[in-house]
Amino acid sequence: MKALVKAEARPGLQLLDVPEPEVGPGEVLIKVLRTGICGTDLHIRNFDAWAQQTLRLPLIVGHEFCGEVVEVAPGVTDVAVGDLVSGEGHIVCGKCRNCMAGRRHLCRNTIGLGVNRDGAFAEYVTLPASNVWVHRVPVDPDVAAIFDPFGNAVHTALSFSLVSEDVLITGAGPIGLMAAAVATHVGARNVVITDVSPERLAIADKLGVNLALNVAETSIAEGMERLGMREGFDVGLEMSGNPQALRDMIANMTHGGKIAMLGLPAEEFAVDFATVVTSMITIKGIYGREMFETWYAMSVLLEKGLDLSPVITDRFSHRDFEAAFDTAASGKTGKIIMDWTA
Repeated sequence: MKALVKAEARPGLQLLDVPEPEVGPGEVLIKVLRTGICGTDLHIRNFDAWAQQTLRLPLIVGHEFCGEVVEVAPGVTDVAVGDLVSGEGHIVCGKCRNCMAGRRHLCRNTIGLGVNRDGAFAEYVTLPASNVWVHRVPVDPDVAAIFDPFGNAVHTALSFSLVSEDVLITGAGPIGLMAAAVATHVGARNVVITDVSPERLAIADKLGVNLALNVAETSIAEGMERLGMREGFDVGLEMSGNPQALRDMIANMTHGGKIAMLGLPAEEFAVDFATVVTSMITIKGIYGREMFETWYAMSVLLEKGLDLSPVITDRFSHRDFEAAFDTAASGKTGKIIMDWTA
């Protein structure tokens, strides 16, 4: 089969012929239809310091995908050949304290698809049946392919109640955009999203946010004045990993405000914890998705009319992966989809 492989310890990826994976105990074999490009994939392609320390080569990369089940191992009963599925890319041990308590998203021994084992940028991929999400209602394959990052957005956005609240989202990358769509859909009063990319802020406007703010030109405080807000934001969703973005968020929260932080900083940075303490702000770190409560919420949100189509901005054949990755790295787009059936 064809697969995108990190074959050598240097920047770049290669589309190579590799053996098809074999189904192990408790696993399913999936014919990949669509894949989405993630920031992690860009790190792997660039072979930065994190990738150098983390990967064991050669490795088939990729973890955002949807596909059709073509084979199931003996004993697998809840997934059937022909099912349209997405995959939870965090494969957990099932034995640690958190796993045994049903908190699988907190497993300390998580193995990442496309990072610690061969991934989904291929014509076929295997996955434990327990990590497969079967789409029971119709869903566009392009949207099904991005359930992984959509799950990050939903997990972050629904960490705190948003109904009637004023919500600040810092970072209009694909996950920030999806979080903005969720916040608007579930009934936030004001949804403000910040970035410095005019292209991404234009996508946010299509999602119905109250204000898409270019913080290179206008401050968050000025944006609040424009909306008639007086006391600061009730909920913050930090999606950028940018130090100044978090500092600006903290400075513009109401007393007792709550921040869910998904953005992953590249290094340590200073935070005004005096304001965090005196304003009694809650900061909660978010990683991945709750298995599988977040997945249930995603499906229901789509079933009830949440439209993610504006977030998907570009589509490529997997054979044009170089152009697809260059587009994803530009910082000017939403989600990039690669079609493995082309």
